[in-house]
Amino acid sequence: MRVLIVEDSHTVSKVLKHLIVQELGYHVDIAPDMSCALTLLEQHQYFVVVADLNLPDASNGDIVRLVLSSYKTPCIVLTSNLDAHQRREILKLGIVDYIPKDNRYSYQYVVKLIDRLYRNQQVKVLVADDSVVSRKFVRMLLEHHLFQVLEANDGEEALEVLEREPDIQLLITDYNMPKIDGVELILRVREKYHREDIAIIGLSNDNDESLSAKFIKNGANDFLQKPFVHEEFHCRVLNTLDSLDMMRNLWAKANRDYLTKSYTRRYFFSQHDTKDSESGRLTVALLDIDFFKKINDTHGHDTGDQVLIEFAQRLENAFGANFTVARFGGEEFVIAFKGLDSTKASTLINKFREQCAANPINTSAGDLHVSFSCGVSTRENETLDHALQRADELLYQAKAAGRNQVMSQ
Repeated sequence: MRVLIVEDSHTVSKVLKHLIVQELGYHVDIAPDMSCALTLLEQHQYFVVVADLNLPDASNGDIVRLVLSSYKTPCIVLTSNLDAHQRREILKLGIVDYIPKDNRYSYQYVVKLIDRLYRNQQVKVLVADDSVVSRKFVRMLLEHHLFQVLEANDGEEALEVLEREPDIQLLITDYNMPKIDGVELILRVREKYHREDIAIIGLSNDNDESLSAKFIKNGANDFLQKPFVHEEFHCRVLNTLDSLDMMRNLWAKANRDYLTKSYTRRYFFSQHDTKDSESGRLTVALLDIDFFKKINDTHGHDTGDQVLIEFAQRLENAFGANFTVARFGGEEFVIAFKGLDSTKASTLINKFREQCAANPINTSAGDLHVSFSCGVSTRENETLDHALQRADELLYQAKAAGRNQVMSQ
């Protein structure tokens, strides 16, 4: 990833380059004036340009206009002085944002903004608004920040889009819409999606003082009163997505194993150890990597960790899309086959076992052939613990019978 800094202050450009390289690892070029910037822009494709408004050979934002119009490259503006009129004019150009050159935090904000731009390319945002003008305006602002933007004419269409595009991370919805208004839309979305799944920002031009609280109490993360200024919109969106990222990270730390990234034992029981699930068909498979202690003793724990990580990834690739895969501890993993009996689950496990045996795991100690033993049990109107106990007994039998096999009941 390549970034161009156009700045006549050697100190400012040096600080920015250091922070961008250190924190993001991007390649950074520096141009002290517009002439040098044009030469570099002709030679390279830049992800983003960070430019001063006033340069020795170009004033009043000429470089910014050129970058946006001729090179179609996102531009972050650096400025020492910016009055209200200049601010409005520069925002009209379609810049990412403007940053005052006040202190070190300003430079850190530039780095944060560049990183957010990079991640935004993978973020889908749904804008629900029955006003075409309003919807297109919000879309334009979002596209300045490189988001993937989808649109819906009303709340009903928004629900249809969410059904088709389950990886949408942010919903921006107006309040006054036909069929389903913004608040009702949020209520329906929250019935299906948790706060770590999707963030929501409400919009309205109503003067009802209680509307912001109404949105947030019913599941929105934030609320903006129309009309809003560009930078407030961008700040709210970025802060909301930062909060979403933090919630997802916290959720992952609570529910994902730190080493293998498989689900934890806690998450496994939270999903399947309920009264409602006892009436449904559920088959559990306990897998234990054969002779794992020997791998650790012979090659070291780092190699053992590599085996665990790769084995967990293979389990996830084979079963994660339809079933729950979790690490129970050490070299032991469990799979919950919801809706399958032990015969069907054993067939799937055996196929996976054969694939594992045929494909060694690449480690720092070389290729290692790794097998596993497995016990498979179907819950019969009983608790999950009882089904797991039987699977554990079958796992023990598989080991006693020579390992590298599946025992089922």
